[in-house]
Amino acid sequence: MQRRSTRKVAVGNLFIGGDAPISVQSMTKTFTSDVEATNRQIAELAGLGCHIIRCAVPTMKEAKRLGDIRKGSPIPVIADIHFGYDTAMESIRQGVDGIRINPGNMPSGKRLERLAKTAADSGIKIRVGVNSGSVASRLQENDLPLTEAALCRLMVDKTLEFCEKLETFGFGNIVISMKASDVATTMEACREAAMRCDYPLHLGVTAAGPPSESLVKSAIGIGGLLSEGIGDTIRVSMTGSPHEEVRAGYEILEALGLAERRSAEILSCPTCGRCMIDLPALVEKVKSKLPPGRKGLKIAIMGCVVNGPGEAKEADFGIAGGRNFGYIFKKGEKLRRVSEERLAEELLKEIDGI
Repeated sequence: MQRRSTRKVAVGNLFIGGDAPISVQSMTKTFTSDVEATNRQIAELAGLGCHIIRCAVPTMKEAKRLGDIRKGSPIPVIADIHFGYDTAMESIRQGVDGIRINPGNMPSGKRLERLAKTAADSGIKIRVGVNSGSVASRLQENDLPLTEAALCRLMVDKTLEFCEKLETFGFGNIVISMKASDVATTMEACREAAMRCDYPLHLGVTAAGPPSESLVKSAIGIGGLLSEGIGDTIRVSMTGSPHEEVRAGYEILEALGLAERRSAEILSCPTCGRCMIDLPALVEKVKSKLPPGRKGLKIAIMGCVVNGPGEAKEADFGIAGGRNFGYIFKKGEKLRRVSEERLAEELLKEIDGI
């Protein structure tokens, strides 16, 4: 895929856009006023590979804690500004690497000019983020139809109008995002924005729900745009653990070949009436006991003799199941027949020997 050409935006010691790798973001789910808990969670997420972290800043109380959080964070910290100019200015003074603002909640005129100049002097980035919920009311107030096309156009228009104001004040270190809980609306808004500007795009489907629903929506929305070359940084929105957000983000990038696999890839069949071994239990056993440091390996665990041998031969290691037994494969070579109860042990022995 050919990635869209964008400007390169600095955020801490990283870059977004240009020729920079696509970064994975998440958001802390602690109270930002609790510095210890927030830094602990940031460290855990950084350990999973999270590149950039965002913290909620609903009031000045949270803004004043950001300095200590930034000092303790191994990755760039972004202040998520909910309402107003004052918390944005204080967050910048506290030394964050960027702020995320919604144009609908920010002032214009002289105060916006001061904000832009302060951000420029501090060398931080600003993400201009518009969600469909923040603009839908404008359509309803004007008795306009709440259609996908109208929402997309309004989201992009409001985003780029605000960016133009920032540029007028000499600030161009900008990333943009347009998000909706509806996948199609999110994708269309991002496509339109990609055609109209060169700002790097932050991708995500907002309010995507609990893990099972979020994974599907995010894989389609984020993955679909990335496959078109659109997108420079991503966050999987998920009700629940931010750790799972980071893991899901990497899984999307790895599936598209946009990030190196950090662990072995297990290929396994969905099973059907031809399967004569307990494949789900076998897959879980192998997965749970895989030795560390085996990134990039392909391991095929197949349940029958129809597709199994071919898949097992193409993988680095594999199993092709029969009736209460299976064949062990290594680098395309069939090694031996093994009883079902020893399949996991024998496969792991081969993997551990490399």
